Amino acid sequence: MTKVINKLNLKEACIHAARAVIAEQGVEGLSMRDVARKLAISHQAPYRHFPSRNHLLAEIMRRCFEDFADFLDTTSKAQPADELGAMSQAYMQYADHKPLEYRLMFGTPWPEPADHPDLVKHAVHAFDLLRNNLLIRNAGHPDAKKRSEFQALFIWSSLHGLASIKHANVMQHLVLSHGVENQAQDFMLEMIDAALVSDRDAFFERSDAA
Repeated sequence: MTKVINKLNLKEACIHAARAVIAEQGVEGLSMRDVARKLAISHQAPYRHFPSRNHLLAEIMRRCFEDFADFLDTTSKAQPADELGAMSQAYMQYADHKPLEYRLMFGTPWPEPADHPDLVKHAVHAFDLLRNNLLIRNAGHPDAKKRSEFQALFIWSSLHGLASIKHANVMQHLVLSHGVENQAQDFMLEMIDAALVSDRDAFFERSDAA
């Protein structure tokens, strides 16, 4: 027998059920039929709010990016003396504490962007928090916007690389010296800060001349 779910709650119920399916079977195992089965409702019921499986996945990913951006923003503003460092710490903390959400954001092929503009908007907002912080840091530089974008991509790729390695449980097999694994994050953050402090104007001059 199918359950009767209040129409106002059906959308949220589908989202929670979809997240449970993803946690159990991976994103590849997500289907509208499995969502309906988990809720014990009619197979057609989820389609009242989501035209397809991709629309349901896009909404879940959108919420992940929104939560992620809010966490970065709130954490960095709580440490105004070093917002950039706080944001980097928050990035790694989020990846550690919410591995499912992190994998959904950065390890899942995106549904067609044109069909899901809200997903794109929230994902770009997360990047803009980093880019805008760097724009303030680079104020006065003749090519502040381009410089900030290069730096933002450098920071993001560095943080994502370490987070991905940690999620894959690779470090435990590397036979690292005592303390390296536990201190790897702090070392990387110090290296990022040192890289930003160093003068790399020569690169921008070469890139502008190319």
